[in-house]
Amino acid sequence: MADLKVGVQLHPQATTMAELREAWIKADSLGVDSLWTWDHFFPLYGDPEASHFECWSILAAMAATTSHATIGPMVTPMSYRNPDLLADIARTVDHISSGRVVLGMGSGWFERDYDEYGYEFGTAPGRLKIFGQELPRVVRRLENLNPPPMGPLPILIGGTGPKVTLRLTAQYAQMHNMVGKTPEQAKGIMATLDEWCEKLGKDSASIERTTMVEANADVEAWAEVGVRHLIYMAGNPYDLTEVERLLAIRDS
Repeated sequence: MADLKVGVQLHPQATTMAELREAWIKADSLGVDSLWTWDHFFPLYGDPEASHFECWSILAAMAATTSHATIGPMVTPMSYRNPDLLADIARTVDHISSGRVVLGMGSGWFERDYDEYGYEFGTAPGRLKIFGQELPRVVRRLENLNPPPMGPLPILIGGTGPKVTLRLTAQYAQMHNMVGKTPEQAKGIMATLDEWCEKLGKDSASIERTTMVEANADVEAWAEVGVRHLIYMAGNPYDLTEVERLLAIRDS
């Protein structure tokens, strides 16, 4: 399937940096199109006190030790960092990677991160409002940094809220991501995103559609609803068997 893209999200929990590094180097050598990690401060499943590492430090190391795949956070909550600083961090890592960074962003949801690191958790609508207010600051800072990003540095927005998240995606993003959805559920989400693009005068085809998948993902079903960038979620031990299967389909 010539237009299929394959990525892998490596979970930075219950692992060592050596194990994590070995996994991203192997994935890059296999020829994945994209490499991701999440932006959280504590494990999201399993032992809540297991080891865990910070996202953008990992991405900088990925940038310096890979050569093929794009790299990025899936996704960075806007409220974790000053938006101008976030743009500067992404631009800097983009230079380390020779232009391969994707800036994935969202409104945030994991309450423990907020509580233990001293951020105000608030409400889901409140966090989404902050995201919408500060997203333009990221865009403006990216346009005014010296030097500018080395690569295209596309913005990816994660989420499926029909009134705000998909509108912001149509307005600002070049990529969109879903998690926890079936191809059938995605059909309506993609249609809503297309409607927002039409309202805002944006070519809907210019937004790359991505989704998180587990083992045995139905590639054809996802392709039928316009999602051709599949990102496998992998925790330690980092078994890349499903990634190899998807790559074989991509290259067939």
